[in-house]
Amino acid sequence: MTSFVTGGTGFLGSHVVRALLEKGAQVKVLARKTSNLTNLEDLDITIVEGELVGVEDWEDALDGCDTVFHVAADYRLWVPDPENMFQANVEGTRQVLGAAIRHGVKRIVHTSTVGALAYPEDGESSNEDAEPAEADLIGPYKQSKREAELIARELAEEGHPIVIVNPSTPVGPRDIKPTPTGQMIVNFLNGKMPGYLNTGLNLIDVRDCAKGHLLAAEKGQPGARYILGNRNITLKEILEIVARYSGRKPPRFRVPYPIALAYACASTFVADHITHRPPVAPVVGVKLAGHFMYFDASKAVSELGLPQNPIENALKDAVAWYRENRYIK
Repeated sequence: MTSFVTGGTGFLGSHVVRALLEKGAQVKVLARKTSNLTNLEDLDITIVEGELVGVEDWEDALDGCDTVFHVAADYRLWVPDPENMFQANVEGTRQVLGAAIRHGVKRIVHTSTVGALAYPEDGESSNEDAEPAEADLIGPYKQSKREAELIARELAEEGHPIVIVNPSTPVGPRDIKPTPTGQMIVNFLNGKMPGYLNTGLNLIDVRDCAKGHLLAAEKGQPGARYILGNRNITLKEILEIVARYSGRKPPRFRVPYPIALAYACASTFVADHITHRPPVAPVVGVKLAGHFMYFDASKAVSELGLPQNPIENALKDAVAWYRENRYIK
């Protein structure tokens, strides 16, 4: 079996690559000329140089591939120019899926996000049937990923072999950039997050999430969506677990939402108009934290056999990896 992976240099994508290698697959990874290849060091893979937008330069590499995993995405909560994010996430998806179809790939797994689903009602969990209202799509990341998912769904409805997975919040080692959630953990480990917001997330071990991609390719129904998640947990509980494994004190107080939003507005204004660098607290991130983002992954567990390893282990391994790679000052 030969698989083609976009986003393979990143956090989740590199674990998808490793999971494929463990299954004995031959793997090709699309990477930009400027990509950091640290996550793929010493792996027996083929690097295909190219950009998401501009498939004509590299799509011949899809010849002979059985499966395409389109994991790549521009995942940031603040961007100086949202158009770049839409180009990568929307037009990039259109071109990658189109190229895979033209080359007769037998199965395509498109990585969406739970951010493309509706927020749950208070105290409940959303599932794959929860279609978002426009107000649910806070920020260009969620908006662009929703558009990308709709492209994948439309192509699947036309009869193409596309399965969609909606990861919740993967955590664990190799979060190289790091992701917004990983950056939050790093900030806490560096003493920059003494308080917490009253919010919650659905976490999954990134290695389980990667295996979920392979299970979706093997067992998923074309056109179906599968939430790849595990445990619904409050932010306070997440930071308490991280504190336990890092030796830091747990967060001391809950930050009132209006204060957090005001600080984020000021921080984002400085980023937009003065520094042109990512803000300490993006407005989008605080607005997202105004919702408990809880999700139900039972469909993926029952139909695909999605693993549900303890979140504590994933957070422990994340702390160790950040420490070993000098993210903690």
